[in-house]
Amino acid sequence: GTPQERKTSALGSGFIIDEKGIVITNNHVIQGAEDVYVRVNGDKNLKAKVLGADPEMDLAVLQIESDEEFKPVKFGDSDKARIGDWVIAIGNPFGLGGTVTSGIISARNRSIGLSRYEDFIQTDASINQGNSGGPLFNMDGDVIGINTAILSPTGASSGIGFAIPSNSAKRVIDQLIEFGETKRGWLGVRIQFVTKEIADAEKLDKPRGALVSNVAEGSPSDKAGILPGDIILEFNGTLINKMQELPLIVAQTDVGETVEVKIWRNNKELIKKITLGRLETSEDFKVEKKLEKPKVLEIIGLKITVRTLTNEDIQNRKLPSDTTGVVIIDIENDSPVNYLNINNIIVEAQRKKIKTISDLQNIVKTALRSSEKTILIAIYNNQNQRRYIGVKLD
Repeated sequence: GTPQERKTSALGSGFIIDEKGIVITNNHVIQGAEDVYVRVNGDKNLKAKVLGADPEMDLAVLQIESDEEFKPVKFGDSDKARIGDWVIAIGNPFGLGGTVTSGIISARNRSIGLSRYEDFIQTDASINQGNSGGPLFNMDGDVIGINTAILSPTGASSGIGFAIPSNSAKRVIDQLIEFGETKRGWLGVRIQFVTKEIADAEKLDKPRGALVSNVAEGSPSDKAGILPGDIILEFNGTLINKMQELPLIVAQTDVGETVEVKIWRNNKELIKKITLGRLETSEDFKVEKKLEKPKVLEIIGLKITVRTLTNEDIQNRKLPSDTTGVVIIDIENDSPVNYLNINNIIVEAQRKKIKTISDLQNIVKTALRSSEKTILIAIYNNQNQRRYIGVKLD
């Protein structure tokens, strides 16, 4: 018969938090899976459906499809976990079945640059591929973390494991159970570190808070009168010592809640009242989502490969902020524009602004069907000078 395509299976761990069979695991364990099966007590494989998943915090909530009553574990208070406390990680490393490793909490509030809501508990309990998604218990037998990322070039455990703290996770889990999606608070500001130099220039006692570099138009912050250059010192009574604390605390505040934000402007403290919006439906978030993976496509008629221009490109190359276009990432030898360079940006074709890759594709297609087969293109070269070129398509 014909060969059957079989989807590969990913292995991970999870734990049950409700008698009815609600299971918590990492999003990356179930991402893209068509069918999810949960093995309970080492013997039974039960089908489960995904109630909701959150790639930002790498969490997923499943429901086992069975009428059985399950034995759940309960969450502890991760804020009470201290460096040096003993912890136990349980999971299914390398598909070996239930394995218990122990260690201590090595550090807290760790961020390793995977997403913007990182606040990991770092432990030296072994966490390998496969026990990702499993519980990290304290000595009272309560779950204070969800084992997640491992930092290791070889994929083997390197004595550093990370767990999402249960307090942050629980909030997301409750939302996924209730709504099937997350509802994070949103301020609508872009922020940067307050360096010593900035603190000195702004006559702030020490480098602290989050400096607002940009305020999204029509956002909660815009409506509340926050301006670029303001330094956010306190959010709803919580001091912001380091910049990265702000997104975490905002995301964990209810959408629609009105909060007091203390800012530093013109050498004095001001209080602004902000009613939080919802991150997931904000324009900001949609733009961020688009930024994550710029689209890459080959433009057949030009024999070049391009990707969409990102906000980062614009900042790095100091281009006008409203620049749109596509960045050349590959040029074939017999391309009609083989004299251009990688990283040149095509901003215009036939006097039309290029906003997306398909804009360029359509113009090239139309030109190929025309009798003269030529197009006028505007580019930024790698010295960021704008140039027009006439291209004859084959």
